[in-house]
Parts: sequence; C-alpha cells; structure tokens
Amino acid sequence: MTTDTKPGLLLVDDDTSLLRLLTLRLESEGYAVTTAEDADCALAALDKQAFSVVLSDLRMPGKDGMHLFEEVSRRHPGLPLILMTAHGTIPDAVDATARGVCDFLTKPLDHTELRSALSAATEQAWVPKDGQWRQAIISRSPLMEKLLDQAYRVARSDVSVLISGDSGTGKELLANAIHQASPRSKGPFIAINCGALPEHLLESELFGHNKGAFTGAVSEQKGLFRAAEGGTLFLDEIGDMPTSLQVKLLRALQERKVRPVGSSQSIDIDVRLISATHRDLTQAMADGEFREDLYYRINVVKLALPGLHQRPEDIPLLARHVLQDFARGASNPISRFSEDALERLCTAPWPGNVRQLVNVVEQCVALTNSPVISAALVEQALAEDGHYWPNFNEARDQFERRYLRRVLQMTEGQVTRAARLAGRNRTDFYKLLKKHDLSAAEFSQRSA
Repeated sequence: MTTDTKPGLLLVDDDTSLLRLLTLRLESEGYAVTTAEDADCALAALDKQAFSVVLSDLRMPGKDGMHLFEEVSRRHPGLPLILMTAHGTIPDAVDATARGVCDFLTKPLDHTELRSALSAATEQAWVPKDGQWRQAIISRSPLMEKLLDQAYRVARSDVSVLISGDSGTGKELLANAIHQASPRSKGPFIAINCGALPEHLLESELFGHNKGAFTGAVSEQKGLFRAAEGGTLFLDEIGDMPTSLQVKLLRALQERKVRPVGSSQSIDIDVRLISATHRDLTQAMADGEFREDLYYRINVVKLALPGLHQRPEDIPLLARHVLQDFARGASNPISRFSEDALERLCTAPWPGNVRQLVNVVEQCVALTNSPVISAALVEQALAEDGHYWPNFNEARDQFERRYLRRVLQMTEGQVTRAARLAGRNRTDFYKLLKKHDLSAAEFSQRSA
C-alpha cells in the first residue's frame, strides 16, 4: 500500500528478476513500490489502491504495455504511465508519446534517465493527502480517495471535466476542490444551476447582456463567463439546459468567445469549464435532448461521485462533522451520538445522500434536550425527513436496486434463473448488477 509520505509506484514486468532488482532500487529512491507481472494484475492493483505513477514493460505476454496504457487512461484519467522496453524503436516511442504515454525508456535502463522520468511524472501526479484543496470534502472511503486522486491529477491540466452523480452527493464541492487544486485557484469559482432558470434568463446569466437588450435590461451585465475570467465556471445540472442554448454554449467553448445578448461583438474568454449532471447524458443524446458534439466537448474527463450508500465508512465521520457544526449554535451543549444512534445512521438507505444526512442531523440537534443524541431521536428524524422526494431517475434507480436484490434472494444468486425471472438476457442482467454494485455471489453465500 502507498503511504502518506511516499509516492506510490506500480511496477509491471513479466521478468521477475528485474522486478526484484527495480523494486530494491526504487524503494531506496523513496517510492512505495507495488509489483505486477502482467497487465491484468496491474489493473487489479489499480482498482484496490491509488498510485502516483505506473512504470510498465511494453512487451509482455498477453496484453502489452500499450493495452495497459489505454485501460489506465480510461479508468484512471491523469495517472502518468512510463513505458520501458528492450525492443524500443523510434517509431514505438513516437507512437507511444503521441497517444499520451508520459515517457518511453529503453532497456537496459539508465538509472539517471529513470530517476528523471519518475521525478517529472510524480511531481505533478502525486496527490498530497491532507491538502487544503480538498478540505471541504469529509471522507476516509477508499472509493472517494481514489476519486480524489483522479480529481487532483485532472486539476493540474485545463481540460473540461464532467462530474456525474445523484442529487446530494456533493458535485459542487468536488468541482470547487478541482478548482482549488488547479493553476487557476487564485481566480474566481463561479457556479450556476442550469435547470433553475428559464432559457432567456440562463442565456443572459451565462453570456451577459447589453442595456436595453430586452424588457427589464436596465443596465449592462457582463455574464458569468466573463465573471469567471481566469478561473473556473461550474455548470451544475447541465443535462437540463435547453437544446437551443446548448448550441450557443458549444460555440462559446469552441471559439473561446461569448457574445452578450443584444450585442454584435464577441468577447474573448479564458475560463476552465466543469459541468455536472445527475442525468444519463448518453440516454439524453439518444432521446435528442442533449447534443452529442457538446457532450464530447464537456466530457474530456468524467468523474463519477458515489452515492452515500457506496461509502458507508464515511457516514459516522460525516455525521460527527455535521453535528459539530450545528451544535455550535444549539441552545444546550450537544457532544455526540450514542453508539446505537450511529449504527442506525449507518444502516439508513440515504436516497438523498449527504444532503439528506445533513437534514437528519440538523433535525436531531433541534429536537434533542440531551448532550447525547439517541437512536430513538435519529429514528424520529429519519421518519420526519419524509419530505424528501426523489426525482424520476433516483426513484427508478431505487426501484431497480430493490428489485434486483429481491430477484437474487429468490434465486439464491443464480444469475441464469434471476435473469429469466426478470425477463432479461444474462448480458443485460450483469450490466444491471454492475450499475447497482451488486454481486450474485453475495446472495449465494447468504443462502449457504
């Protein structure tokens, strides 16, 4: 495992003697080294922990180093990968670097060149564990740590980022963290919800307007693109943007210029765009509700925020943090949750994610007369939080997950029977299980 003081290095080579030799050498250089003998083992290691750099052989049995690079680029955007080979040629190096490989070294390795290449890669890629950039995000979940590692690497570049996740998961917090970790951190961070305004007002908010451009335009407004100059513009719920306005947004991103409403002049902009949505934009494109060309413009890198039910180890941490905030303004001293109260919080489904957790803790603080919040009070707050109403996609996902769990329980985890009962083929059924992070084996074990 990587440590807080050493950058993690994943070393991949089918030559076990070289693995041992390089491990000793690189550990003496201050790296926390994990080894893998092929691409599949390397990808499994990457799924379990975060690394600062990957050093891989190009020619390996089965999947080669370029295949590994393509998978790393897809699954772990921004993670630098260095290739090494005894069969290096100029065309190989040119092709690899053109496709985004961080560096290309030939065997036998020159230690000075290796040290320099690794130093250059980790300088930008190593994520400080306790940096100020992420201080607003409270988490110890390995799933979140992996996401934050990716976010930090992406932040160092200027590419557009699309954050997906259910309502209440903290998409704006993540966007702000990316901004704080970026070279634009001294510039403004401006956020707007694209689904909160009608089309004509949203256009004016984004691009600005001239005085007299429309009824009520009594003065000039420069718009949020210009307000975010030199910084970051965060477009929340971009999937709810009207299609006619999507065309104008695409033009602004392509030309790096905006034209205020009522003006014939375009104005240059220097803004980093981060977008977010709870919608399935792939389906929205299929339905003609979202432009494909805009999708690929905003989705250079995609980061998926997990729901609170996927990071249960964070629930006590978040609950205590929120309790401390609300307790400061309480009329009586409130110190903690009882153990059974925390247990009840950890077993709640949290369809509203972190936002719902905040609401429940706030209600507990308002209702308690004791310094210790009891499980009964948590239960009452959860019951009274019934005003939370999921949107259509959230409700559908909740139904799908409950349905899949029920079918798997009925069939004792036998996928063929479960798929037949659900009226789906095995491939589609496995996709649904993956979407909801369910394992058929888990239900088989329960029945054993």
